[in-house]
Amino acid sequence: MLHIVDDEEVVRDSLSWLASSRAIPAATYDRGAKFLAYVEAGQFDPAGDCVLLDVRMPDMNGVAVFDQLHARGLAQRLPVIFLTGHGDVPMAVDTLKRGAFDFFEKPFNDNQLMDRVQEGLARSQQASAHAAVHARLATLSTREREVLDLILAGKMNKVVADELGISMRTVEVHRAHIFDKMQVKTAVELAGLLK
Repeated sequence: MLHIVDDEEVVRDSLSWLASSRAIPAATYDRGAKFLAYVEAGQFDPAGDCVLLDVRMPDMNGVAVFDQLHARGLAQRLPVIFLTGHGDVPMAVDTLKRGAFDFFEKPFNDNQLMDRVQEGLARSQQASAHAAVHARLATLSTREREVLDLILAGKMNKVVADELGISMRTVEVHRAHIFDKMQVKTAVELAGLLK
């Protein structure tokens, strides 16, 4: 989902149309506070999302919105592309240093902007998938992590059992739990997930 936050209706409509021309679903907000209210409502999941954020808006400027996203730990997983009609190089440099995905000056090239949006959406999806894998890894017990490491090293159950000083049946049980928790069916699939 592309979130378009801009106080100018014509800009929101234009960006929505551009997004739809590339089959990107979009939601629009005329104020930064409305977007933050949506984020705080509890339905917001940044997985696969990207934000186009106008710098200058009447109630809360885009940098303040970005600061709020940063404070909530969302700026790292949610690509934010700033839009501005008033080029401000120090502001652009600062926001990019703090994790903004990009900074475009109005008027912008439609294709370049939408290409960058698609890159942001792809990055967001990758970051979400990566976070999901790490969350699954965190559910493994210490012994399951030891078994996992040996499985990834290509060791057979008997060798794993010998190295850990446990029975082969116990290795099989741990292996089944690992596959279940990691949501895979084979060691090859597990290795591909963790590469």
